[in-house]
Amino acid sequence: MCGLFGHRWTTHGAGSQRQLVEQLQSVYRMLERGILKSERVLSAMLATDRALYTDRSPYTDAPQPIGQKATISAPHMHAYALELLADHLRDGASILDVGSGSGFLTACFARMVGSTGRVVGVEHVWRLARRSTENVRRDDPNLLGNGCLRFVVGDGVLGWAEGAPYDAIHVGAAACKVPPKLVEQLRNGGRLLVPVGRPGRAQWLTQVDKKPDGSVSSRKMTTVTFVPLTESRHSQ
Repeated sequence: MCGLFGHRWTTHGAGSQRQLVEQLQSVYRMLERGILKSERVLSAMLATDRALYTDRSPYTDAPQPIGQKATISAPHMHAYALELLADHLRDGASILDVGSGSGFLTACFARMVGSTGRVVGVEHVWRLARRSTENVRRDDPNLLGNGCLRFVVGDGVLGWAEGAPYDAIHVGAAACKVPPKLVEQLRNGGRLLVPVGRPGRAQWLTQVDKKPDGSVSSRKMTTVTFVPLTESRHSQ
């Protein structure tokens, strides 16, 4: 996966989550991109140790395979997504994470919305849903025990109607178009973040905002490369 704005970045020598985050701050400060600018995002990323969610070079700023043809995104992509959604990740908010994968970003969401918030991670591969639950349990079992966070098996294209409406929806895989069901499940005033593009073609991380009156606008944020969003009938 290419980095933001077409760059590839590798954090050299990072031996801990703190060192990784500090290097991300340093690199993107020099670029004047402001990737990590919120204390709330910084705190969530520092509290969520990537080594608990992947055993493949966890502190390198690059995507890593997690099995089942899925990947965990590069840390800078997680930071970028958290910053774009930060205003919607307030205490008590309801969040949907489609294609939750390893559960890393889902755990960050849970930390940012607090114990009164609700976060649902949707995975079409039951093995990944089970593994992400185990990852979070090793990280902080209270996130699961207090009912703030749960993982379900389902078709991400259809979202998860049971928990709707959501203040924010994040999609961790590329859709050919913005899934209509996800827009429907977004609360008025909410935000959807989804990579859009067909396999082998340019993909755009797309921000979809539903205004208070229910009207919808979208904005292309940056080019990205994600694995395809796969429907549940293709799961194993």
